[in-house]
Amino acid sequence: MSLRPRDWILAARPKTLIAAVAPVAVGTALAWQHTGRVIWIWSILALTGALLIQIATNLVNDAIDFEKGTDDHTRVGPARVTASGLIEGRRVMIGAWVCFAAAAAAGIPLLIRGGWPLLVIGLASIAAGYIYTGGPWPLAYNGMGEIFVIAFFGLVAVGGTYYLQTLTWGADAALGGLAVGMLSTVLLAVNNLRDMEGDARTSKRTLAVRFGRKFAIGEIAFFALAPLALGTWWAARGEMAAALAPLALLPLVISIIRSARTERGSSLNATLGKSAALQAGYGLLFSLGLVLG
Repeated sequence: MSLRPRDWILAARPKTLIAAVAPVAVGTALAWQHTGRVIWIWSILALTGALLIQIATNLVNDAIDFEKGTDDHTRVGPARVTASGLIEGRRVMIGAWVCFAAAAAAGIPLLIRGGWPLLVIGLASIAAGYIYTGGPWPLAYNGMGEIFVIAFFGLVAVGGTYYLQTLTWGADAALGGLAVGMLSTVLLAVNNLRDMEGDARTSKRTLAVRFGRKFAIGEIAFFALAPLALGTWWAARGEMAAALAPLALLPLVISIIRSARTERGSSLNATLGKSAALQAGYGLLFSLGLVLG
């Protein structure tokens, strides 16, 4: 394997890792709001596992997208290590399986804490991380990426973290997970909008490829605005800080939607950065609203 840390850091895609951090923060804040306490070791281990699975998923994506021809010299997104020749695809896949194995090891104490529900969540998350781009029917190549992201980077990640803290689950965890998952989907949808032409050439049938540019822009707008609209749920429950604090992100949401409408190709890389900032901001403001409100 390549021993240069910078190559593996590039392969891990650090800017995407907020998708693993935000749901753990929200699940932990919900547990604090409901019980008045947090057992930090469970959240730390949940975060460790989530980050490792996210990195492994990115590595699988890096290697297989190159193998399928999706990442080539025409790519307009950030550099990928396999396509750039920095690390061989075989070694990238080994790195992915090492990360999956480390995530499983980090999950052993969580199984002791949470029992079979955590076993199901862990196995499903690892399997989904691989079949997102691997296997005979990869989700990302068949328009199922959005469902995967909402489920595993939203509902499962928030709900699993909350369950570890409380050993219960409920509507608040589901709504919090839905909001976080939709914001992760903004990242995916912007990525797919940027890569429409290349994906179409290589038969990567994302929703943007299937339904066109206008649909992709509408998808971005919906998933960016809907989490703010879900604040009505928290307002109805008297959690006004949690409902109102994320509204500070509305100018950023408008900027993302405007950029999606006007920018194309590599210009959308900056919009990806804004989308990551949106998810980070929501995770922070919503969590603070729950804890302080």
